Amino acid sequence: MLSYVTRRLLMMIPTLLAISLLAFVIIDLPPGDWLTEYISRLRSQDIQVNEEAILSLRSQYGFDQPLLVRYAKWMGRVLQGDFGQSFMYNQPVKTLIGERMLLTLVVTLAALMFTWVLALPVGIYSAVKQYSPGDYFATFIGFLGVSVPDFLLGIVLLYAIYANTGFVITGLFSDQYAEAPWSLARVIDLLKHIWAPMVIMGMGSMAGLIRTMRANLLDELNKPYVMTARSKGLPEWKVTLKYPVRLALNPFVSTLGFMLPHLVSGGVILSQVLSLPIAGAQLLASLRSQDMYLAGAYILLLSTLTVIGMLISDLLLAWLDPRIRYE
Repeated sequence: MLSYVTRRLLMMIPTLLAISLLAFVIIDLPPGDWLTEYISRLRSQDIQVNEEAILSLRSQYGFDQPLLVRYAKWMGRVLQGDFGQSFMYNQPVKTLIGERMLLTLVVTLAALMFTWVLALPVGIYSAVKQYSPGDYFATFIGFLGVSVPDFLLGIVLLYAIYANTGFVITGLFSDQYAEAPWSLARVIDLLKHIWAPMVIMGMGSMAGLIRTMRANLLDELNKPYVMTARSKGLPEWKVTLKYPVRLALNPFVSTLGFMLPHLVSGGVILSQVLSLPIAGAQLLASLRSQDMYLAGAYILLLSTLTVIGMLISDLLLAWLDPRIRYE
């Protein structure tokens, strides 16, 4: 197992390098660049920029160099912990993404926990009580969660809570803690506000996992080893939880690597609706303005999350299911 983990960790290096190069190239593919957009905005405001100034700016920002040269210089800085300078904000990328990525991970992990804590028991109940009113209700919730976009659910929840209580659920902090340094009071304030994005972001994933858990558990409950366990007189709850549920958990674990970046990228529009200071809105803005160092840093971090999540899910699968072994 140790050799397997070592091989996977070593494979992460060329994988992340390939992803970062591909992302850098794709961001640079649209016509023009950030400087072109910047000059267009200046000219739309009747501010004239002469050709000499444009050439000077291109040299200053490195746009006069080939793409691969810019990528190599950027990766060299990244390996030293420097993600470059954001063109759009004129600040170091590391400063811009630091707290946003932390809050993004907190919201994402909270949504993941909410998804699992509800989807697991509801999926088990739906399978054990097949075709019962509870099963039909869980099926209805599942279809509702899959079909309704999270941003629409956010708008409805925002309006319903404000109309009935006058409380606004936007943001992750109260006004007095929005720019305050981290403290116990700020953490408590975050916990008071995090429930809304946690529930909304977790609904879509929860709905799909409920259906998956129900289908897999129904398949396991009809297998001979379950009938043998019943014939030995074991209690029904023990028969269900000891083996069928454990084997039906495989899809929960195997999708862990995909759910982390999916929850982050899926919150782009929701972050606009609820004014959340997370990565989604800033990533979208950086892609629209071709701020390649800021966008590249976000894509590289999300790719790292995906690769690490896939490794964790593979290790958990090997521990969870005795039929899976890495030799």
